[in-house]
Amino acid sequence: MSNSKIETTVGGLVLVLAIGFFIYVLNSTNVMNRDDGLNLKASFRSADGITSGTDVRMAGVKIGTVTGMRLDPESFRAEVLFSLRGDLKIPDDSGVAVSQDGLLGGSFVEVIPGGSEFELQEGAEFMDTQGSVSLVSLLLKFVSSGD
Repeated sequence: MSNSKIETTVGGLVLVLAIGFFIYVLNSTNVMNRDDGLNLKASFRSADGITSGTDVRMAGVKIGTVTGMRLDPESFRAEVLFSLRGDLKIPDDSGVAVSQDGLLGGSFVEVIPGGSEFELQEGAEFMDTQGSVSLVSLLLKFVSSGD
């Protein structure tokens, strides 16, 4: 009989830990946070290294995520959709760039704040964009220019 009580207690403890872990995962991935924030977009010549779910950062701090990407069939540019925190007031002359966490790090989207007194509204598009830079092409240019 005491063996059954111990098994029931351990099973209950495992169940509570599993539920706690599940809630932690939902909170850390912002699934339970239904504050949609500010949805913006930008058009890049090259968006290598970023996908849906990629971090959007400002001054090294995560302020949002990439929510979608598509190829514009008319301009052949990558159109990237972002969801940023709703409490931020992003100046309308701000820019975005595809950056990397060092030589071997992953890519992220960096918001470079402007100085305008007007802010970006829901659905607005960043006009100042800088696409990703291919490290391989830079190395090839460096090697080939070293006559």
